[in-house]
Amino acid sequence: MEVEKVEAKTAVATAMEVEKAASSAAAPRPQFKPLKPHEMSDRKIEFRKVSVPQHRFAPLKRCWMEIYTPVYEQMKIDIRMNLKTKKVELKNRADTPDISNLQKSADFVHAFMLGFDVADAVALLRLDDLYVDTFEIKDVKTLRGEHLSRAIGRLSGKGGKTKFAIENSTRTRIVIADSKIHILGSFLNIKIARDSLCSLILGSPAGKVYSKLRTVSARLAEKY
Repeated sequence: MEVEKVEAKTAVATAMEVEKAASSAAAPRPQFKPLKPHEMSDRKIEFRKVSVPQHRFAPLKRCWMEIYTPVYEQMKIDIRMNLKTKKVELKNRADTPDISNLQKSADFVHAFMLGFDVADAVALLRLDDLYVDTFEIKDVKTLRGEHLSRAIGRLSGKGGKTKFAIENSTRTRIVIADSKIHILGSFLNIKIARDSLCSLILGSPAGKVYSKLRTVSARLAEKY
């Protein structure tokens, strides 16, 4: 009886090994290439249009090739300036490798129109977790006249010192356009920068904000 039990166990073990070998030798799962934009949208061409503010015409003309080259050559997106409608028009192509490239390119051009440098805005094409957040000073505190001017001055600091300190500590880029503030960065870093700017708007001394930023930058250095 014992001999029969041993033989039965051996047979079961052998059968399991054969099944494992058969499963491992099975054909691998098919690997499909990602669909191109024109294949996903039933061959419909998609467009994006970005308005050009009057004060950004001269910078756009000056930096056009720096904007055109990464969009057309790297992202494979057609781009042109429509002088009648005063808009930059973007269109996907048959050889556009990824459907998200059109929106990334539109975000890149929009960031430039908000006032960011091309060298900073181009990061939107290369990284997926970057965003632009916009808010106004009146969203934080209702200020008018000289009080508003002083708040804007506190945000920039002497020679832009405060703004640069916040940018370097939080790894973001900040544009202060009148009473509007635009922040370019990752979700977490934008939140830290926005909290610092809100503290300044509410009247916190710059020294107190600097000390908080030193703590935050130390944490970010440990995290990364």
